[in-house]
Amino acid sequence: MTKILIVDDDPDVVDAARLFLEKEGYEVASAASRSEGMQKVQEFGPDLMLLDCMMEEVDDGMVMARELRNQGFSAPIMMLSSIGKVLGQDFDRDDEILPVDEFVEKPIEPRVLLDKVSALLSKSD
Repeated sequence: MTKILIVDDDPDVVDAARLFLEKEGYEVASAASRSEGMQKVQEFGPDLMLLDCMMEEVDDGMVMARELRNQGFSAPIMMLSSIGKVLGQDFDRDDEILPVDEFVEKPIEPRVLLDKVSALLSKSD
């Protein structure tokens, strides 16, 4: 079974994503902070990660993505964030600053989320 880790401090986002992902047959785990997320990566071994950008600190997700890539984590990372709306700037993936496979502004429609997850997983096979 494909494993997806959701790292987000908003329980509503986690619960909604979990509901749709589990309905599609994915095994889902979650973490509410960068430190908890780093630990879950080691314990759970996700095939894909959904990562919030702003948690305890405004750049927690960005820092976590860089840490993971520097440690050799190669599974797809999809960043879900409302940082663009909060800061009034456009953000996108960047190999050095934001090393994720996909950057999506919240809120995201369930079908769009599932389609993007499927596409990222098919690329990583």
